[in-house]
Amino acid sequence: MILQQWWLMLAVECIFICITGQSSPQKRQCAFKNTIANKQFEDAGDVNGSVQVCESTQCCVGYYRIINDQPRADILACDIVEKSCPNNACIAQPAQVLNNITSIKCACNTDLCNNNINWTSESEEPLPTYSYSMGKKKAAVIILIGTLLVLWLIIMILKEKPENPPSPDADSVSRLCSCQTRKTSEIDFADIELQQIVGRGHFATVWEGKYKGSMVAVKVFPEGWKHTFTAEKEVYELPLMKHAGIVNFLGSGRTPYDSSWLIVLQLAEYGSLHSYLCKHTTNWMLSVKLCQSLSQGVSYLHSDLHIHDMHKPPVAHRDFSSSNVLVRADGTCVLCDFGCSTILRFCSGHHRFHATNIEAHAQLGTLRYMPPEILEGSVNLRNGWCLLQGDIYALALLLWEILMRCSDLFEGGVAPQHLLPYELELGADVTLESLIQYVFHMEKRPSIPKDWGLLPQGFVLQELLTDCWDCEPDARLTAQCVLSRLMNLQSSYSS
Repeated sequence: MILQQWWLMLAVECIFICITGQSSPQKRQCAFKNTIANKQFEDAGDVNGSVQVCESTQCCVGYYRIINDQPRADILACDIVEKSCPNNACIAQPAQVLNNITSIKCACNTDLCNNNINWTSESEEPLPTYSYSMGKKKAAVIILIGTLLVLWLIIMILKEKPENPPSPDADSVSRLCSCQTRKTSEIDFADIELQQIVGRGHFATVWEGKYKGSMVAVKVFPEGWKHTFTAEKEVYELPLMKHAGIVNFLGSGRTPYDSSWLIVLQLAEYGSLHSYLCKHTTNWMLSVKLCQSLSQGVSYLHSDLHIHDMHKPPVAHRDFSSSNVLVRADGTCVLCDFGCSTILRFCSGHHRFHATNIEAHAQLGTLRYMPPEILEGSVNLRNGWCLLQGDIYALALLLWEILMRCSDLFEGGVAPQHLLPYELELGADVTLESLIQYVFHMEKRPSIPKDWGLLPQGFVLQELLTDCWDCEPDARLTAQCVLSRLMNLQSSYSS
């Protein structure tokens, strides 16, 4: 026992020597230039003239335009969040062309490395360059390996302790890792009468039909899309998922003839919000009702609920669009289509929700509704809060779509034809490149009509949308706050 204590003290002393013997890493310094006044890059670190000291990243970035076959810098700065940037020199990534303007981007990991981009107009790959910092990095790697070996020694010593911690009971396990599901009935395909196709999506075909005498929507997934079917079914089967703002899940099953997967849902009489807005204009009260019910559904989806021994963890939808929201006969919205959703698990030892099973790129969802940080890839997708705030950005676009069809908000009571977000500015077929340029770099959003400025509720509506589609995810409202503001709007400006 004395020998173990002596080894433990020696190990701790070794770690202390390793840490104190190496000076704390200096903050990265990057060349700074911001010709388009993008506030996100200005806030990435302290700026002193043409140099920026990075606050939370070791990566420098450069955004260049090609003019007369020469790169000209638009943005030189610290990266917004920590990402992988393995190159020491600023080596150009593949060029992107938007409106006949060729743009290139680079990222690198040495001081002021973004001041000169390694780019060639020809097809050959540029040769990587190396900097004086490699020696420092090798030393840091050696120290890290030494530290890990010492930590391994400590773990081996502690493992010899005879005491075993008590096993957590079932209740504590359910709190530490929210993975409960509720049992749902398997539906026999013979009990379903398919009548007509009402929608086709990327993953599934939606039929209108009958089940036990009631009208239902039957979502049919081909056999190859089992993973999407399973992901959606998992969300519907979470405890406490029955809510007025979420479409009622009746069960699941399989077809006998081609092994397709089925999800059976209560039918929403008006179909998708997109279809509804294309066919109908609304008055002020009906618009508020649509917006409130939609926000109520999002708020519930994002909520973390513990009732008795049941737990509903927060869920990030990740694919909000007017095609993935339904409208009931009473004029209320319900959420559906959870195939891209992420259940946020609260795991042992952490005081925040984490997303699991996220692909590295994870640009899921409908392109024009993706938030700027997802479009550009400048966000940690394993941070559950970031995914929830991405939903809020898409919620703002949906609220804008609804309000743009409210005749009471336009002079003469005539609302314009239904338009998708950015359809007026970027056209019907948007591209990733055009959205990154318009939404992320230029920080533009769908235009708000001048007519709203003449109305008593106009400023409040504009402020609500602006606070939801803010370029900073942390500055956006929560869904519950959106709902509260809409309820105040209804009581203050009812007609």
